Amino acid sequence: MCGIIGIVGKEDVADRLVDGLRRMEYRGYDSAGICTIHDGELIRRRAQGKLQNLVTELAHNPASGLTGIAHTRWATHGAPTAANAHPHATSELALVHNGIIENFKPLRDSLEARGRHFESQTDTEVVAHLISELVEGGLSPEQAVREALPELRGAFALAIAFKRFPDMLIGARLGSPLVVGYGDGETYLGSDALALAPLTQRISYLEEGDWVVITRKGAQVYDASNHAVEREIVASGASAVAIEKGNYRHFMQKEIFEQPTVVAQTLRSYIHQVDQSVALPQIDFDLSRINRVTIVACGTSYYAGMVAKYWFEQFARLPVDIDVASEFRYRDPVLEPGGLALFISQSGETADTLAALRHCKAAGQTIAVVVNVPTSSMAREADLLLPTHAGPEIGVASTKAFTCQLAVLAALAAHLAVKRGRIDREEEIAIVRHLVETPACLNAALAFDEEIFSMAHLIAPARDVLYLGRGPDYPLALEGALKLKEISYIHAEGYASGEMKHGPIALIDEAVPVIVLAPSGPLFEKTVSNMQEVRARGGKVVLISDADGIKEAGEGCIATIEMPKVHPLIAPLVYAVPVQLLAYHVACVKGTDVDQPRNLAKSVTVE
Repeated sequence: MCGIIGIVGKEDVADRLVDGLRRMEYRGYDSAGICTIHDGELIRRRAQGKLQNLVTELAHNPASGLTGIAHTRWATHGAPTAANAHPHATSELALVHNGIIENFKPLRDSLEARGRHFESQTDTEVVAHLISELVEGGLSPEQAVREALPELRGAFALAIAFKRFPDMLIGARLGSPLVVGYGDGETYLGSDALALAPLTQRISYLEEGDWVVITRKGAQVYDASNHAVEREIVASGASAVAIEKGNYRHFMQKEIFEQPTVVAQTLRSYIHQVDQSVALPQIDFDLSRINRVTIVACGTSYYAGMVAKYWFEQFARLPVDIDVASEFRYRDPVLEPGGLALFISQSGETADTLAALRHCKAAGQTIAVVVNVPTSSMAREADLLLPTHAGPEIGVASTKAFTCQLAVLAALAAHLAVKRGRIDREEEIAIVRHLVETPACLNAALAFDEEIFSMAHLIAPARDVLYLGRGPDYPLALEGALKLKEISYIHAEGYASGEMKHGPIALIDEAVPVIVLAPSGPLFEKTVSNMQEVRARGGKVVLISDADGIKEAGEGCIATIEMPKVHPLIAPLVYAVPVQLLAYHVACVKGTDVDQPRNLAKSVTVE
């Protein structure tokens, strides 16, 4: 996860900007940079690699100035080079950005047609040119930002410095957090309060769609409708744990709401938006020669692997086996030459998954790892490392790590399909387009948080809950049931919808809520048929679908949860949100320990 800090100060800010970046090192990054304003000029310093490289660069080429912005970056959209590092600059401004600009390509094409020259491969530079063009046309910085923001689609946090306005910065957020800090004659911007902790304990959290102008006198916040508003100033507290939770009640809630940002950042590692292609990190073996995939994982990661099985077989026409790690070695699996063994883990240290990895390596399999910790044991032993860029996940019940895993696996499925000649260039472009739409669709799903909260009391009294889904929604049913079990302690099971009549329907009565995951599409009618079987036996149905699905089948349900209508490829990512929120709100109603549920640990390091 990238990090942002900005300061409008009373003294040189470079050292404090670097200190803010240092406090965000936990996010991980491959480059860093700062930009200050001094004597009417933008002083920009960037360096590839660790933060110390930027410190060395500043020692040789200092950056004076009372106002500045700084950024740490993952290698996401564009290679890990100094040219792709933030801040990005024009003749008028410098800008740092977290998130993804979905409509980057048409904006860039339009800007280039108007004579704008780009120096990087990032989507961020598009925003810099878009705003700069308006300033060059005579608009004030505030007017330019107000005009430009509606042109952007996606998830982003921005901090912008203007060369001719050295006493101000402008920030904006949509789907990516941004904090304003208040000091003595100074004002700050940060990705989170942790970055600002040495500078101030007085902070306010920008809300969705807000943008803000900060000066030494304070901050003026505007909402998405450009109305001046006030955001409460709160004490951040001295504890790093309290700071990181921000204004959320629990880490799990915070991490659910981070998903548009972290999924965007993850996808940027696997999508080249300039040519609308899917790509993987550099590897020294030929993926087109892979003849079978063996997926091994535990818990939530296993369900991500189940979704991937559908994708790999549908798009790449690759046969896939999948096992839970604790069972894999003990069934003495047949591992044929030319196979790819794919391991999925949040921590990269899960003992039984790591043991299975070593078993496959000894059997001559090519090893791929989808992991959130790129320095972990699994990552170090992989032939192909596929990081998820979810950032630290504190809540024991995995949320953002799961959706980031799905994002990586969707990109991998598409890449395998290209390498195996199973999809043509036009189909690849279509897949990229759908993947790029995902963060905005996650934002749209999160917008139903209040509706899900209001229905949680319908589920909380239950002793048993069933989840149903077909196709890739079947693993989502399993994941939804797991989430509810983990944090609310309600017994829950997930089933393939068509399996109900083969036994589980005997469990149905008026005391058993049934959560049905059924986006409209090819499998919708069959899922609805199974749902009607449940209702005919007194089951209380909660239907999670899009507007078309709810219109057709929502009547008679005790509740419905409407999701945006999305392409089937990204539906598992989007439909993960309501099952996470439902589990979260039910647990809150029951008063359980959401972040540290009983008997569970974040990383299982014993087999």
